[in-house]
Amino acid sequence: MPLMRIDMVRGRSQAEIQKILDIAYQTASTALHLRPRDRYQIVTQHDPEEMIIEDVGLGFKRTTAFLMFSLTSSPRKVEDKQTFYKLLVKNLHDQLGIAPTDVMINITTNRYEDWSFGDGEAQFLNGDLN
Repeated sequence: MPLMRIDMVRGRSQAEIQKILDIAYQTASTALHLRPRDRYQIVTQHDPEEMIIEDVGLGFKRTTAFLMFSLTSSPRKVEDKQTFYKLLVKNLHDQLGIAPTDVMINITTNRYEDWSFGDGEAQFLNGDLN
């Protein structure tokens, strides 16, 4: 946890997608203090006309390199979220040249009882995960 969904315009190579996933996981591991093997990432690719991503009047120039990160997570400290936002944008820019204005991040919070990792069990509630 968190569950990380990444929406992007179709056309990136498999190697670039893997690099995006690795950067995002490494950044989340550091900033959000993830457990080992706490990696749940799903990529969805779209045709350009299937994504309308404006800027709420902030003046950003979006390109087809745009990435939308949607995380579903147990509660996190505000400072950890802010660190994640800054580090993810920096790491994507430094390692892949993705413009900071082409990265949008949203975190939706839920609670431990909202997760089952398999076997129909609520592992946070039954003691399998603490």
